Amino acid sequence: MKIIDLQAGFCYNKVMDELGLRHILAASGADALFLEQDFLRRYVTGFYSTDGYVVADGKGCSFFADPRYFEAASAQLAGSFVRVEPGAFEAAVARVQGHKTLGVPFPFISRAACARLEERGFALTDCMPALKEAMKVKSADEIAKIARACEIAEDGLNATFPRLKEGMTEREVAAVLEYEMRMRGADGTSFETIVAFGAGSSVPHHETGDTKLKFGDVVLIDYGCKVEGYCSDCTRTFLFGDDGRHEDFKTHYALVLKAHEQVKAELVSGMTGRQADEIARGIFREAGLDKFFTHSLGHGIGLQIHEYPALSPRGEEVLTDGMVFSDEPGLYFEGRYGIRIEDSVYLKDGKAVSFMRKLPRDLIIL
Repeated sequence: MKIIDLQAGFCYNKVMDELGLRHILAASGADALFLEQDFLRRYVTGFYSTDGYVVADGKGCSFFADPRYFEAASAQLAGSFVRVEPGAFEAAVARVQGHKTLGVPFPFISRAACARLEERGFALTDCMPALKEAMKVKSADEIAKIARACEIAEDGLNATFPRLKEGMTEREVAAVLEYEMRMRGADGTSFETIVAFGAGSSVPHHETGDTKLKFGDVVLIDYGCKVEGYCSDCTRTFLFGDDGRHEDFKTHYALVLKAHEQVKAELVSGMTGRQADEIARGIFREAGLDKFFTHSLGHGIGLQIHEYPALSPRGEEVLTDGMVFSDEPGLYFEGRYGIRIEDSVYLKDGKAVSFMRKLPRDLIIL
């Protein structure tokens, strides 16, 4: 993985190498890093576990694993710069004893966890800004994993389409889709699958329930899956049969599609997230419909489904090659229907490239 510090011109290769981790440590201003969050442990070590601690200082990096993970971690991380050691919290604390300041990720650590460390005499500082800078630009390996997750997501929905039948519930459709993705190699879902029929689609984060599918329904499915921890994110809106009552819907669908495609055509490296968001928002504004675009254009995608950068009206981060994010403009008409078209995309050679190559973006009528 290649990370580039645009401020200092610093460059290193990783998944994760020792030099890269030392750069994060130095940027954090801490004497040592103390990480217990699963996605951060995985980012640093490459090993997934539901429990454990990663600590790093000038002497190196250690992963403290209990008996559930010690054998597997030792085998997977053999030969890497990460030392696997037995133990849990107390062992990890003993490893950093003598340091004054620990870097912990303030947005992802509880007050109780902070208190446990402070009671042992450590001063805490936020290391998440340094981790964020590293994580927001993806390596070739990370991009390959996201690409595979996107391919599985596309194949899963394409396999689900012919299985849709009148009378199925939203929950049943979600279950079929998740099964199809699992059967193709997904580790799990990126988030709780959203399946919305009819008026339910006007709620951007509709809660999938027991509403039954009817002929002529608008169907919105927002979903994704994981491969080796890395997420995909996709939304498609379509009609389950055409009852001849969807002229407004079709007009609005064409506008959302125009915004979606315009983003991919015009977004380039060097733009801010705000400028990217404005590409889509400006199209809706010209049509007098911008008030119905009730969320931001996109968000970063990686080991978490919502990462950096933010493509929003307040997004001031500069977009650069290697960043992965969603392109998901939408329009939502309360009590009637909603439309969202979403691809996972990344910046390559200064331009936006979609991971989605199999699912149509033109209106689907089943």
